[in-house]
Amino acid sequence: MSYTLSSPATRHRRAIPAWLLLGLLVIPLALPTWQARAAEPEARVVYHADFADPRRFSAMLTSINNMAVHYENQLTDHDIRIVFVAHGIRFLTDDPMTDTPFAEDEALAAQRENLKGRLGSLVAVHGVKLELCDITRSSVNLHRDALHEGVTLVPSGVVRIVELQNREGFAYLKIE
Repeated sequence: MSYTLSSPATRHRRAIPAWLLLGLLVIPLALPTWQARAAEPEARVVYHADFADPRRFSAMLTSINNMAVHYENQLTDHDIRIVFVAHGIRFLTDDPMTDTPFAEDEALAAQRENLKGRLGSLVAVHGVKLELCDITRSSVNLHRDALHEGVTLVPSGVVRIVELQNREGFAYLKIE
């Protein structure tokens, strides 16, 4: 089946196949969905930081940097997050948190500035997002102003990890 289109400016008629007309109607309807998908990052990863060991945290930062560089070299849009729970809070503040379960030890004191700088670079250069469990923060009465710049508080760190995995399609990684 075909349809004929004409205008006063043309003296001849052109037949347009029905499938082409239908396609012209359907394509605009599909664009918002396609545009929404294009805006979502191809790679979504959440790292879980609930440990106290600075050496382990250093290994995690190296892993995240390597991943971000890989995705950027491949021109792959990515969303990398670190969700900090429990002992992970130690890496988000300069406060030694004396007399808390998360108190600074010699190993952290020796590496704090290096780790802080590397974490800040991941945020500034690669757009890594930092999310801290507010249950953890409030349990030690750490003021929000004591946190490093760029840290977002979430009501519950473990709930946030589940939301990222189940609702937003994030892959889960934990450095051992």
